[in-house]
Parts: sequence; C-alpha cells; structure tokens
Amino acid sequence: MTVTSETTGAGTTDGLGLAEIVEAASWTAKLGPLTDADVAGMEASAATVDRYLAEGKPVYGLTQGFGPLVTFSAKSEREQGDSLISHLGTAQGRPLDPEVSRLVFWLRLNSMRKGVSAVSPEFWQRLADLWNAGFTPVIPRDGTVSASGDLQPLAHVALACAGYGEAWALDTDGRRYVRPAGEVLAELGAEPLEWPVREALAFVNGTGVSLAVAILNQRSALRLVHAVTDLTARLTVLLGGNAEHFDEGVGRVRNQAGQLRVARWIRQGLPEGHERDERRPLQEPYSLRCAPQVLGAVLDQLTHAGEILAREANGCTDNPVTFEDRVLHAGNFHAMPVGFASEQTGLALHMAAYLAERQLGLVLNPTTNGDLPIMLTPRAGRGCGLAGVQISATSFISRIRQLVTPASLTTLPTNGWNQDHVPMALNGANGVSEALELAWLAVGSLALGAAQLSVMTEHAHGTEGVWAELAGVSPALDADRPMAAEVRAAAALFARHADALLAERA
Repeated sequence: MTVTSETTGAGTTDGLGLAEIVEAASWTAKLGPLTDADVAGMEASAATVDRYLAEGKPVYGLTQGFGPLVTFSAKSEREQGDSLISHLGTAQGRPLDPEVSRLVFWLRLNSMRKGVSAVSPEFWQRLADLWNAGFTPVIPRDGTVSASGDLQPLAHVALACAGYGEAWALDTDGRRYVRPAGEVLAELGAEPLEWPVREALAFVNGTGVSLAVAILNQRSALRLVHAVTDLTARLTVLLGGNAEHFDEGVGRVRNQAGQLRVARWIRQGLPEGHERDERRPLQEPYSLRCAPQVLGAVLDQLTHAGEILAREANGCTDNPVTFEDRVLHAGNFHAMPVGFASEQTGLALHMAAYLAERQLGLVLNPTTNGDLPIMLTPRAGRGCGLAGVQISATSFISRIRQLVTPASLTTLPTNGWNQDHVPMALNGANGVSEALELAWLAVGSLALGAAQLSVMTEHAHGTEGVWAELAGVSPALDADRPMAAEVRAAAALFARHADALLAERA
C-alpha cells in the first residue's frame, strides 16, 4: 500500500520501514485502492474458510464461540460479530493521541488486506473510505493484556465505526477534540458499519494498538539520541573538552556500529581545529567522555527494536489465518515481540535521558565546569541559577525508571483457562510513552544548562541555527526567574531540531 502525502497510491506494503509507515498513516496520506492481487488474495482466503464450513470443519469464531467459549457452538455470523465488539468495549482511561489512533487504524487495514484473514474486499474498502475521510476513533489506553491482540482498544475502534463511542473531530482552530462517533460519521455522510464476525475477528485480533504506540515511541527515542548527541558536542565546545574521546579510531578498535555513528555526529558538531583547553582534564567525566559508548548502545538497541516493529507492521497478526488452502488456528496475535521491543526502547531511552541529566550536573558543578559559579548563577548567594531546573530533572529520571520497568514482569493469567500467558504489551508501551515525555524535559533542562554556559563562557562559536534559537528561549540569567516554560520550549526546540537531524542522518 504505497501512499504519498497528498495523493492516493497503490501496491503492497511489504518491506516498509518505520519512517515510511508513519508517513503512510499521516493526516494527509490516503490509502490506495485494492489491487487485483489484493482482491484475489482476499477472495481466496474467504473461499478457503467457506470450504471448511461446507465440509463441517470447526472454525474459531464462526462455528465456535470466542476465547474459553470455544467449546460452545455458534451459528450466526452477524450476531457473533456484534457480540464480539460489544463485549470487548471495556477499555478505560484517557484516550491515546489522535495520531496514534490514526496509525492504529492504518495498521489494521494493512494487515487485513494481505489475503490471509478471510476479509471481504467490499468491507475492507468501506473501512478504508472512512480512514481516507479522516475518521479517527477515540481509543481508551487502558484495559488490554495484548494476548489475543489488543482486544479492548481495537474493539473501541470497531464500535466507533459502528456509530458507538467517540471519534476525533477538528475545530475551527485546527485542534482535535472528542465528539460522539455517530455525529462524526453523519457529518462525513457515512453510514455506521455492521460488523460480520469474520471482519470483526480480523480487526480486533491484532497487535495494532501496542504496535502503533511502540512505533511512535521508537521514533521519538531515536530523535532523543540525536538531540543529546548535539548537546554533547555543544558542551564539549563550550567547556573546551577533549575531542579525542570522539575520535573515529576509538570506535574502530571496539567495532560497535552505534558508537561509530554517534561519535561521527558529535565530531560534526565541533568546530574545525577544536582543541582541548589546557585547563580541562585529559579525560573528561564519563558523561562526556563515554557519550558515544552510551548513546551508541542506545542507538543500536533502538535500531534492533525498530527492525522487530517493522516486521510486525508488515506482517499479519490475526487468528485464525489461511495459508495454502488451510485454515490455521494459532497465536499470531500474542504481542510478545512488540512487548519486548517496547521494553528495550524504554530501557534504552532511560540511558539517554540519564546521560543528559548527568551532563547537566557536570555543567552546574564548579569542580567539573571549569570553576564557573555553582548552578551557573551570576549572583551566587543572592541567586540560585539552575538549581530548581536540576532538581526537577533528577525527579524526571526517577519517574522514568518507574515507567520503563518491564511490563512483562507484571504478567497475570486471565480469561478463564484460555489466556494463561499474556505480554502486557500496551501497558508497557504506554509507560514508555509517558517516560519519553519526561525524557524530553530532561533534554530541555540540559539545553538550558548549555544556554547559560554559553553566556558565561562568552564562546564565539555556535551563535547561529539551533543555538541562536536556544539563546532566545533562555537568555542570560541576570536574576532568578521561573524556568518551567523555558524547559518546555527548549525541549520542543530540540525535538524539532532532532526530527530534521533524523531525516538528514538516515
């Protein structure tokens, strides 16, 4: 399913990378129509199921009930479809961001068109038309164990398409707000859907919600690495630190890909001919000296997690599936791959955020900042400088550690005897998402340290681009002032800057 930002595309999604997937699900993108190959595959899958039914063979969800009720027979496809999405409408909590919801919907459509889920092309097209029209259901974030897929949150997507629950709407200022789904459908001129059990089962039996959150988390964590990398270079310049720490030879003798890349990016942030200030130590504290090793390791872990998530997004996570004229009952909806990828993203981003907090500590301490005033205050005693900023940054790191504790360690059996091993993937991904919000605030805190360090060192290099913008966000601290808004503004500035770097360095 190839798409462009403004036009409709066609084709297959096999092999799309995460950046392409996120772009394909953007607000301006459109899903292309089904190809002849798509239709043939979907019709063949449905024919395989029809043959099983004609032969009297059991098919989960069609001839049998759901979950532990699989031992009971079922006969009505329409009643079963309504029962499935209705009984799962139990998710709670604040909604996922609308960008997440749009990606969730896209991922399920992508899975269903692969020709292994017995979905009718006509029903798929109705769903795609809703997505193309911008219909974006509100998805509560809590209440799934991610074992038979993200059942509850996906059921809320299906319910919204049927006119129940809520959907996102756009106000006159371009802000998204929540409205009853039936009203949004009516304004789009769309009839609420009735869900046949085949399509309902294919839609809710998938990892699309935990996967969508995990994908966006991985992209944000990658940007975080780029932001901390550039701030590391900036601190090295302002302090007159030893550039030898980032020499290519150091990485070559170790042979770690991430370390080599991060060191190269740091070198790119240093002015030509940069030399160590003789007042600086030969070996900087680890938060500067080992930045390529730490951020490189983070980068490698995020790259690996991204590969797993891309494979998941390009695959099918339904149950049952058809393959070579057979109906196969199995467990592709179990979100353990997504869960582990989320957890690795969380552990990795924590190290990048912690490095930023330690670098902030370095520039605020006269022992390591070159005998500049403690807390970088020009009014020691009368003023406190960045003391409050550092205390809050320390709190952010502590909370991040709570949020990224692996959710798979909290697994509990449920659903009678049926779901006796569950991954808790969405719980983990939601925690990582919250941790990223705090990690970016840690970056913003470090950026304020860099801004005030630049003022105190009166360094001539780096008075343009992002550094000039940073100086505007956080001007000289002539007197103490509330800095919460400056931290947020600096975090947003470096998120935008890192987004450009991510595209440039890809």
